Amino acid sequence: MGGILEGKTVALGVTGSIAAYKAADICSQLVKLGADVHVILTESGARFISPLTLRTMSRNQVIGGLWDDAGWKPGHIDIADSADLLLVAPATAHKIAEFAQGLAPDMLTCTYLATLAPTLIAPAMNGKMLDHPATQANIATLRERGVRFVDSADGMLACGYEGKGRLAPVELIVEQAVKILTA
Repeated sequence: MGGILEGKTVALGVTGSIAAYKAADICSQLVKLGADVHVILTESGARFISPLTLRTMSRNQVIGGLWDDAGWKPGHIDIADSADLLLVAPATAHKIAEFAQGLAPDMLTCTYLATLAPTLIAPAMNGKMLDHPATQANIATLRERGVRFVDSADGMLACGYEGKGRLAPVELIVEQAVKILTA
């Protein structure tokens, strides 16, 4: 197949945002560039996009719960060790808060805590939630720890409001991932 990301492994976290459907396109574009993409789909994310869609786009089994039997090595450690990038797109306010507080209730948060790979987060949420001081403090905390962000875009939100909070354009998210993986 080949591509500029040949030999690179991306752990793609998909959380419970209406923008989760865009993860299929992010996954597809990364695979076309040669990346080996392993999707970590949260329980809430699976309410918006099916594991089958993401499995088809990634050409890998979708990683779900902590207790899924994946072999002798714990799944979060296995993917954390093999990832060259942890990309979370879309990321909800809840997941960003869990990352900032070091909470690990699911496969994605456990992987985040266990990986030494760079982390890139693309938030997607209601603009009021994004602007809330708690969310902004959590983002600031993560930035201080070296986590990179693809800032949310302005536009019509699923809730009917107009403003910041939309998932950044897929092309921009992929571009930022490529920059990190080829640096």
